[in-house]
Amino acid sequence: MELKPYLASSVPFAAMVMVECFDVGLITLSKAAMSNGMSHFVFVVYSNALASLILLPSSFILHRSKRPPLTFSLLCKFFLLSLIGITVMQNCVFTGINLSSPTLGSAMSNLIPAFTFLLAVFFRMEKLDLRSSRSRIKIMGTLVSISGALIVTLYKGTPIGSLPAQTPSFSSQDHSVPSQPSLATQSNWIVGGLFLAAASLSVSIWNTSQAAILKGYPSELTIVAFYCLFGTVQCAALSLIAERNNPNAWKLKPDIELISIIYSAVFGSVVTFSIITWCIRKKGPVFVAMFKPVSIAIAALLGVIFLGDSLYVGSVIGAIVIVMGFYGVIWAQSKEEGKETRGIDPLPLSSAKTPLLQE
Repeated sequence: MELKPYLASSVPFAAMVMVECFDVGLITLSKAAMSNGMSHFVFVVYSNALASLILLPSSFILHRSKRPPLTFSLLCKFFLLSLIGITVMQNCVFTGINLSSPTLGSAMSNLIPAFTFLLAVFFRMEKLDLRSSRSRIKIMGTLVSISGALIVTLYKGTPIGSLPAQTPSFSSQDHSVPSQPSLATQSNWIVGGLFLAAASLSVSIWNTSQAAILKGYPSELTIVAFYCLFGTVQCAALSLIAERNNPNAWKLKPDIELISIIYSAVFGSVVTFSIITWCIRKKGPVFVAMFKPVSIAIAALLGVIFLGDSLYVGSVIGAIVIVMGFYGVIWAQSKEEGKETRGIDPLPLSSAKTPLLQE
C-alpha cells in the first residue's frame, strides 16, 4: 500500500538525475562541435529552432482544451523568460565552455543555489533571521560556494595524473616565448569562468521567475514551447550581428555538429525544459537546484573519456568547496521545511495553540 506513494515521490528525484545526465552530455557534445569549428551562436539558434518545431504543435494539440487563455502580458513574460533563460544563459554557457572546459562548466553551475538564495532574500521570498543557526548556515554555505567558484576560476593547478612539467630555462631567449601560450590559456580560463558565473546567475533568475509564472499559468508544455520560440527569434537576431562577417558559420556539417544540434533540441530543450518546469511546479526552484553537484563527476568523466580533457587540481578542490557550501544551504533549507511540515512554530507555545483553540 505504501509502495505506490513512495514511487510517486521518487519520480522527481529520478527525473532530475536524468536531466543532469542529459545536461552534461549536451555540454560535452557542444564542446566537441565547437572544437570542430562550429559557432556557438549558430548552435543555439539551430537547436532552439528545432525544439520549437517539436514543442509548438505538441502544446496546441495536447493542451488545446485545458490550456488557459494566452494574453499579451503573458506573452511578454514568456519573452522576458526566454531572454534570461536562452539568449543570455545559453550563449554565456557555450561561450564559457568554448573558452574553458565542460568540467569547469559543471563546477560553476553549483553557484545556482547560492545565487537563488541571495535573490530570494533580496526579494523577501526567503526568511532570514541572523539569530537562527539555520539562517547562519545558509549564509556561510552561500559564501563557501562562491569561494569555491573563485578557486575553480582563478586557480587551475596542475593536471591530475600527469608528470610535473620540467622547469623552464632561465635564458633570455627561452624565457619569453613559452610563457605566451600559458598566459593566454589562463586568461581564457578566467574569462570562461566569468561567462559561466553569469550563466548561473541567469538560471537563478529564470528559475525564480518561472516559479512565479507557473502559479498563474500552470501549463508547462505551453510555457516551454513559447520559451523556445522566443529564444530562437532573439538568438537569431544576435547571431546575425555576431556572425555578420562569416556567412559560412550558418552551414551545417553532417557530422558531430548535426548530432549535437539534434541532441540539444530533443534532450537539452524539449525533455530537459519540460522536466525542469514540471519539477519547479511540483517541488519548487530550490529542489531543482540541489541536483547540480551530480553533474561535476559526470562532466569530468565524459570530458576525460571523449574530449581528452585534463582534470586539474583547482577544479577538484573548487568543486569540493562548492559542494560543501551548497549542501550546507540545502541542509538548512530541508530542516526548515521539515519544521514547517511537522507544524513546529518558532513562536511561543501559547501563541501556537491559539488558532487550534479557535477552530
